[in-house]
Amino acid sequence: MKVLVLTGPESSGKSWLAAELQAHFGGVLVDEYVRWFIEQNPRDTCLADIPEIARGQLQWEDDARARQPSLLILDTHLLSNILWSQTLFGDCPAWIEQALLARQYDLHLLLSPDQVDWKDDGQRCQPDLSERRAFFDATLTWLETHQQPFQILQGNWAERRFQALQAVTLLLNP
Repeated sequence: MKVLVLTGPESSGKSWLAAELQAHFGGVLVDEYVRWFIEQNPRDTCLADIPEIARGQLQWEDDARARQPSLLILDTHLLSNILWSQTLFGDCPAWIEQALLARQYDLHLLLSPDQVDWKDDGQRCQPDLSERRAFFDATLTWLETHQQPFQILQGNWAERRFQALQAVTLLLNP
């Protein structure tokens, strides 16, 4: 089983690209738990919600891993929970990073916020490109610090799709 993660700032194409990759390669796609959580709890999310959100994301990931697909596509993983918790609340429970580091991920596709427009969907909160770039930089720093395999995707939507298809082809056929 190869485990692929789409990561990066909001409105950079993660969910769209995850669906495109699943349509092209098959496999199992795990959505972003926090979106479901926010729909179920229509109020401002707080620091006390972060552990429940992280446990939910892990459970969805574990359920998909148990199916042993040849390709597991994660629309996000705990790194987003960590960075959003730090961004919004200035803190994050330490166990979340430990849980993230205990897992194996074969490739992270890190999506740049540049060259694509921000779209409001009712849950997004960073319309300012500089905020999305800071989130991108924090993601990149974490991936490099923890020596995680990654590839940066940038350009317009078609270019991102092409880069992702190439990356996943190489992942599946080394």
